[in-house]
Amino acid sequence: MSDLLAIAGPHIFDGQDWHDGAALLIEFGFVSGITERDAIPTHATRVDLPGGMLVPGFIDLQVNGGGGVLFNNAPTLSSIRTICRAHAQFGTTALLPTLITDTVEINIAAIAAGIAAHEHRVPGFLGLHLEGPHLSQARKGTHDPALIRPMDDADLARLVEAARALPNLLCTIAAESVTPQQIAALAAAGALVSLGHSDAGYDAAKAAFAAGARMATHLFNAMSQLGNREPGIVGAVLDSPQVFAGLIADGIHVHPAAIAAALRAKQGPGRIFLVTDAMSQTGTDIASFTLNGRAITRAQGALRLADGTLAGADLDMIDAVNFMIDTIGLTPEEAFRMAALYPAQALGLAPTHGHLHRAAIANFVHLSETRQVQSTWVNGEKVWARDEP
Repeated sequence: MSDLLAIAGPHIFDGQDWHDGAALLIEFGFVSGITERDAIPTHATRVDLPGGMLVPGFIDLQVNGGGGVLFNNAPTLSSIRTICRAHAQFGTTALLPTLITDTVEINIAAIAAGIAAHEHRVPGFLGLHLEGPHLSQARKGTHDPALIRPMDDADLARLVEAARALPNLLCTIAAESVTPQQIAALAAAGALVSLGHSDAGYDAAKAAFAAGARMATHLFNAMSQLGNREPGIVGAVLDSPQVFAGLIADGIHVHPAAIAAALRAKQGPGRIFLVTDAMSQTGTDIASFTLNGRAITRAQGALRLADGTLAGADLDMIDAVNFMIDTIGLTPEEAFRMAALYPAQALGLAPTHGHLHRAAIANFVHLSETRQVQSTWVNGEKVWARDEP
């Protein structure tokens, strides 16, 4: 078999432009070009896909679980494999398994699992997202208040070591629980620091950004809001052109009007990108599960604790993309970029992720004309197909 693979048939969106009557050329897991179908090299292995479109693979930077597994409940290499497989059917080709606030022991186990996943080259594994425990009690959301605490020297040392061992490490922290000096140390070690679950004001948020934080976790949710005299974290994010922000686009976490307003305000290098904040239910018919001993119920498109608090999201990436197109009114091209290119840019991976230009890793999704996932490809290999077991 030839080392050159040609995927032909559908329209191809490379992240910027559409190519019709073309084929995506892949060599050794990387994109080597896009050519007309009648110009496919004769030595290439050709795969003809019926109709639809090829788009860059989706990148999800906040994934708590999937396939019946919650990462907190089982922080293992096996769980990471299951989570990545579960999200592939929804077009996600790269993700950060996310650990919610938990004990030191669980954090250590999660980091070890992430390092093992990196060493085993688990398809779809991009690194880890540690969301807590250094958060705000006032904006705890579903995080266990008994486990929330400020960052100490041992925590910082552990995270710095993890940032150096993992391909990518995203740390969600509250500006009032982590000092600017600690943020600077994490950033210097290569961690991506994100503000979230924080009740800090505008000035504290801007100080965190100045120290090295470059992102906000699930914009609008679990953070101080935009006010006329105190702009809060939301205001600081919208007023910081270089800062990226994740968004849960399900129509439950954030009102469509707020999403549209934020998109108008957040133009420039630091964009808003899509996240699912998915839990263990993704890819299953699970109706309830537990986190830190507390029951979470799945109903009416949402996940909630017994008191009604939202607990992650009952969302997958293709549904988030379609929500942005059908409800918010974005073009398909911009919605695809929110699910692929912008999260890649946020992680500093845009040279190789989030698009289908030459030298990009060959992660892509075959969608139907109605934008439903038909097959998902990681490193040039098909990892899921609708009509295959």
